[in-house]
Amino acid sequence: MNLPNIMAGIMLLAITFYALFGGADFGAGFWDLTAGNAKNGAKQRKLIERSIGPVWEANHVWLIFVLVVMWTCFPVLFGSVTSTLWIPFMLAAFGIIARGSAFAFRKIVVKTWQRRLFGAAFAISSIVTPFFFGAIAGAVASGHIPVGVGLGNPLSSWLNPVAIMTGILAVTVCAYLAAVYLTADARRSGDSQLVSSFRARALGAGIVAGIVAISGIVFLHQDVPLLAHGLTHRALLLVIISGLAGLITLILLYNEHFAVARVTAALAVAAILWGWAVAQYPYMLPHSLSISQAAATHAVLIATFISACIGTALVLPPLVWLYVLFQRDDKSKVRV
Repeated sequence: MNLPNIMAGIMLLAITFYALFGGADFGAGFWDLTAGNAKNGAKQRKLIERSIGPVWEANHVWLIFVLVVMWTCFPVLFGSVTSTLWIPFMLAAFGIIARGSAFAFRKIVVKTWQRRLFGAAFAISSIVTPFFFGAIAGAVASGHIPVGVGLGNPLSSWLNPVAIMTGILAVTVCAYLAAVYLTADARRSGDSQLVSSFRARALGAGIVAGIVAISGIVFLHQDVPLLAHGLTHRALLLVIISGLAGLITLILLYNEHFAVARVTAALAVAAILWGWAVAQYPYMLPHSLSISQAAATHAVLIATFISACIGTALVLPPLVWLYVLFQRDDKSKVRV
């Protein structure tokens, strides 16, 4: 495998991590919005805050890494995508900022109307942000991004059926991951009512995500037949793995095997992302810009690869340890 493919694979891996961890983070905001009024939803919101509080900022490390690798290693791709899709990128960035600010301020304000205001801002931005990220992915996959800076239509490039459907799929997948993860967290809290509540949410969200994914394939067959052909031929194994993993997750949830369900739920999401990459390979922009055409010079790729290896060695171990610490049972946590 040549260096451009290696860097593209590294970028895909980072996208996968962002989808699995950042996606669940966004999905928690969806359940915060639907938890009910201040009294009925208090326990659910408390669990959500306790679950995402220690790691919610860390999740954006993956997004930053993806953008940096794209900018340095695939500048033609970066220029083409960001100049055409500047509107959804800008709205997603505003969503991240609004979400982070609201999550922080909601904890320190004391008046009810202020808590409601910041709570609504946190929840709504948790929904619109993954929608715009999904729309960006859909715009790229559907072939609406021409090669070149500022050559694409800033509206029709992502306001089309495939991009919108992908945005909706992103929201449902985030909600699905969050519900599965939170079910295990609820069990550790020892609250059977919370366990039952999030278990039902996870089952429902999984079914909805499956329906939306199948509907998305129908849209692909109509609007992007070449990509649909790739998913049903070259990437068919990954599509099957995703479907089976999703089905197994529902069975595990029904039988209350929540820890294993986290793994299979993550596999279902990762497999469909990898399936998209395999179906589109070797193109970064379908049938117009291949990986080798988009790649920077060999010297830049080497420097970025070395930097990525050093950065991974420095950042990944403490990041993993952070997750491990806050996934332990409450009784085993050190009280300060």
